[in-house]
Amino acid sequence: MYGWRGTILRVDLTTGDITKHPLDESVARDFIGGRGFNSKTLFDEIRPGIDPLGPDNVLCLAPGPLTGTPLGLTSRLEVSTLSPYSGILGDGNAGSFFATFLKRAGYDQIVITGRAGSPKYLWIEDGNVELRDASDLWGKTAWETADILLERHGKGIGVACIGQAGENLVRVASTIVDKHSSAARGSGAVWGSKNLKAIAVRGTGKVRLANPEEFMQLANEDRGFFSKDHLQHEVIAKYGTHIGILDWWPGYRYFQKYLSRYEIPPALTPEAWKRYEVGRTSCYGCPVGCKNVYRIPAGKRAGETGSALEFECVAYLGINCGVSDPIAIMEMENLADAYGMDVIGLGNTIAFAKELYSLGIITDEDTDGLSLDWEDAESQIELVHRTALREGFGNIIAEGMYSLAKIVGKGAMDYCYHVKGLSRGPHPAGLFALAHATSTRGADHLRGRSWAYGENDPEAFPELVRKGFIPDVSKDPVGALTVSERATTLTDAIGRCKGAVNSWVAAVPLVWKYPLLSGLAKLLRAATGFEFGEAELEKTAERIYALERAFNARQGITRKHDRFPQKPGEKGTPQGEAEAEKFSELLTEYYQVHGYDLETGIPTRERLEDLGLKFVADELEAHGPYQEWDGPRLWPLTRYPHGGRRA
Repeated sequence: MYGWRGTILRVDLTTGDITKHPLDESVARDFIGGRGFNSKTLFDEIRPGIDPLGPDNVLCLAPGPLTGTPLGLTSRLEVSTLSPYSGILGDGNAGSFFATFLKRAGYDQIVITGRAGSPKYLWIEDGNVELRDASDLWGKTAWETADILLERHGKGIGVACIGQAGENLVRVASTIVDKHSSAARGSGAVWGSKNLKAIAVRGTGKVRLANPEEFMQLANEDRGFFSKDHLQHEVIAKYGTHIGILDWWPGYRYFQKYLSRYEIPPALTPEAWKRYEVGRTSCYGCPVGCKNVYRIPAGKRAGETGSALEFECVAYLGINCGVSDPIAIMEMENLADAYGMDVIGLGNTIAFAKELYSLGIITDEDTDGLSLDWEDAESQIELVHRTALREGFGNIIAEGMYSLAKIVGKGAMDYCYHVKGLSRGPHPAGLFALAHATSTRGADHLRGRSWAYGENDPEAFPELVRKGFIPDVSKDPVGALTVSERATTLTDAIGRCKGAVNSWVAAVPLVWKYPLLSGLAKLLRAATGFEFGEAELEKTAERIYALERAFNARQGITRKHDRFPQKPGEKGTPQGEAEAEKFSELLTEYYQVHGYDLETGIPTRERLEDLGLKFVADELEAHGPYQEWDGPRLWPLTRYPHGGRRA
């Protein structure tokens, strides 16, 4: 095959069987790769109602058809599973080198099933694939694990693995890729539940292209844009996502308010972070290089370096938790990477706990005397340790925000600002709220919202609207979101990065030159030899999204769960009711545009069949209705593995 390598690698951890299967060309065309392949596999193979931390769950890793090619920003890996954090579709996306090496080794997807009887890691060297003993790696941090495997197998490999948080089945645990990239939404706990510590890969093959000359011309045009564009070349390459600290209005003290650029603590501004920087780095083949390398200058971890400290860590483990000490934030970022935890899920769960503490719903008796005062950075660092190791009160934080509210009770759920179990602060009804409410993996900033707003790409956005490439959000918010969802879905499918600031020009190759998806269609035709067109790609994106909606429907998700959070003081007030009514109208319009049932939010049979998903419609009718979603299945806290050496 061209573009794709033509092989799906399947690993049954229960039996130890490793098998290779040819990639079905119809699946390749209909679902592209990456997120598309993974979402279809999950729908096909996961039965509704299973325990995400049981052996029946499935773990998928996939690059895209453009990964491993000369096109920049394409070393992206999609990691998908039934999330133990939310109990619905859980997928995370990570950069670095692993995805490129996996593709060069010859694989379009890895599908992992079952549970090993003892710790294992998967070693891939082109066509040779082995399950190896990982007893010596169990209990190690993700950083230590990557270093040991690099020493064992030599340079030029990619490593995806978990730290102690994944081993301890912490529900906000991540898959850590090449030490500093994180694929979130709970996948790390699934690795731990399967006794899978790591996957290491060396790939020396080459991705064949159907029309290499045309592809190189297009790829060079794309790369040339990033080398000259002011925003990408001079701003993002210098500050990365830190520029968002001034422009993205981070929540303060569990969303008590949103801070404008004039309210950001001076020590946390983009320029202030430069004082700790000792270098810049990038994912494989990226012409931008948005990631920082920093050194902690003082404190308990003085001299320790880290990388890829993003806006999300500053916003959620820092500002939203009431912490403005940059050294403490750097320490927590390194701990999150080493233990293997999602900074957004971890940070917002801690912020939620602090809010409950300030309200008296959680007390010192609950926390074993550990302070949850807003400004107490040292106690928060200690709580990060305890969460990863499931020690004391950290055992409850490890369950994630929604489950914490269920465990604590006493009205805690009233303050649990979430969408389908994932944290997101209250926000006025509108496009932002609608995008987060309808996202297929719970509250999410990467499924569509930023693309419709365009605030992060001020030069390109008005031009795209003027040319008619994308709708004007002020006139057609649902249309803008629909186009944005298609863009983000295809980005995750082809293996492309959305860019440090979620920009159109990063996510949709050549959008600055060609009508919306036509540049991408040219690239896919040159790469694969298939006659992709813009209309076909739009339908492909809708197909993937509808399949994900159907997957969640089997987990009990309906219209009532496509919600936007309101604070207790806003519910039932005239303003709150007006916001709710406005949101309901937008949601109904959204369902009409997408072909979803207006009462349930589930794709209709007519729509599914139009998208080539008759098998999905048959499945939903044969087995519905499903038990209503109420978060992931909870275990008794005493059942979890506890402890481990501190990072």
